[in-house]
Amino acid sequence: MGLITGILTVPLAPLRGTAWVIEQVLDTAEREYYDPEPVRAELAELEKDLLGGRIGEEEFDRRENDLLDRLEWLEAHQRRLRNNS
Repeated sequence: MGLITGILTVPLAPLRGTAWVIEQVLDTAEREYYDPEPVRAELAELEKDLLGGRIGEEEFDRRENDLLDRLEWLEAHQRRLRNNS
């Protein structure tokens, strides 16, 4: 960027800064949303609840299926991202 361009675009600096912050927040939110680790932790906690007698087999099966479906979807999303890179 040349000196003249830099001087003429100074008024846009706050907009560029705001756009950068929004982009960083969005990137962080996407990483957290698509992270499979919380789902794995929830599966482990679910198994502890079953073994501890806090939930029954039927509830365990229902919740486990939901979590495994979510985990499968997240892992497929990560594979798509790796393949597109």
